Amino acid sequence: MSVDMLQEKIRKLKNPSMVDFGIRPEGMPPHLLSREGNAVRAYTRFCRELMEGLKDTVPAVRFSFGTFALLGAEGMAALSALLRQAGELGYYVLLDAPEILSPWGADRAAETIFGGEDYPCDGVLVSPYIGSDALKPFLPYCRAGKDLFAVVRSPNRSAMELQDLLSGSRLVHGAAAEIVNRNGEMIFGQCGYSRVGAVVSAGAPGSIRTLRASYKRMFLLVDGLDYPSGNYRNCSCAFDRFGHGAIACAGPSVTAAWQDGESDGTDYVAQAKLAADRMKKNLTRYVTVL
Repeated sequence: MSVDMLQEKIRKLKNPSMVDFGIRPEGMPPHLLSREGNAVRAYTRFCRELMEGLKDTVPAVRFSFGTFALLGAEGMAALSALLRQAGELGYYVLLDAPEILSPWGADRAAETIFGGEDYPCDGVLVSPYIGSDALKPFLPYCRAGKDLFAVVRSPNRSAMELQDLLSGSRLVHGAAAEIVNRNGEMIFGQCGYSRVGAVVSAGAPGSIRTLRASYKRMFLLVDGLDYPSGNYRNCSCAFDRFGHGAIACAGPSVTAAWQDGESDGTDYVAQAKLAADRMKKNLTRYVTVL
């Protein structure tokens, strides 16, 4: 029921946005590290307090397995605790999976994340660029109600060097989208959208329009609102006429909003709430969620 739960949370809050908690160290308020005395504890507190502050505004949050893995065993324990807390607070929870570079890596990731209890989440984000082998191990869990998002067109500047190359009569990321659609075309939620969705770039409106028109039942996660090329009008291309079928994701523009507010960081939760409200307002200028 996950994609249905995500759509329902968006509808309830009238806010089609997600907050990504993958943040660079410089985006954390300096006082947290001095108070906590440890980078992992400071980061955990940062995420925990932001989630508590944003729970009535934002329907979904996103965490990165790799970010916490680089913090060692303590980081992985923190990730498990934060994922569990996010679910308890009522968020839809998306986890960026470990890098999948082989079929057996995909098998292991699917079994560990969806088949175990250490990393409770509603959906997982992967790259499909090793082909269908990256997706297939997750599909049985999608049939049971979990979600899978595959990065079709990423928002970073150099993505066009590979993802926008021509492959026959279509672009490479168009071929990736076809793989995603083929694997998810029989796994639909009650809302009418597939539990196998695609991640697209907020800086590539032409791509979004093409994918929305070609795959009307594919749920789209529009990533990269923090990038210079990303904007809210572009994001609106991903939604259907009812404001359904998509969600837009931002990270530091919300989590590190205290920097833009020229704050010392002690009010980082309040600054994040203001930024999340602005994101909602800007999105709903172009998208009406019915």
